[in-house]
Amino acid sequence: MAIPVDPHLRRVRRVFDVVAIAVGVITLPIALPVFWVQAVGHSRVVAPGDAPEADAVVVLGAGLRPDGTPSTYLRRRVEAGAALYRSGRADQVILSGDAHPLPGGELYDEPGSMRAYALTLGVPDDALVLDREGFDTDATCRRARDEFGVRTVVVVTQDFHVRRTLFTCRYAGLEAVGVGVSSESVTPVKALFAWKLREIPASWKAAAESLLR
Repeated sequence: MAIPVDPHLRRVRRVFDVVAIAVGVITLPIALPVFWVQAVGHSRVVAPGDAPEADAVVVLGAGLRPDGTPSTYLRRRVEAGAALYRSGRADQVILSGDAHPLPGGELYDEPGSMRAYALTLGVPDDALVLDREGFDTDATCRRARDEFGVRTVVVVTQDFHVRRTLFTCRYAGLEAVGVGVSSESVTPVKALFAWKLREIPASWKAAAESLLR
């Protein structure tokens, strides 16, 4: 004998089904580009000791301290790039980031600050290439190919950013592998909201740019 189903429970189930479908329809377009970008980049992430030889090591810029020295994140990137150079992975290190005048007349110069720090780490000046127009990941990858003539690169950035960087470099025509350095932060809340969560819209942007090339 069949057990009768409470009509109220049946209505609740219908509402739940409708909500579940609606959530799926809404989230799929959001999640799919992020999954695509992260999946494509994932297979190209390597440990520093497994990085192949390349035309160049590319170190991506990040913020500077108020005194113009590299931030914690940027120091880690430059340190990893210098270690790759010293291990013979490439003959040149491209330091790519933002540079622009400040209101007081001084220059905000990520590549210049990176260069100064790299010199203290034993990288010779003639091995350093400064890209002061690496305003975003796409610009860094395209300029490495078009302005500096490299085709194979080892890119260095934070671990949460490296997969998107590799996706972008691939669609810019580079053969790239990536080394992701620590994203552990002295300001974890800022790291979460200002850096890690922005990977979601940034992944949408990277996916759109790849489709429009």
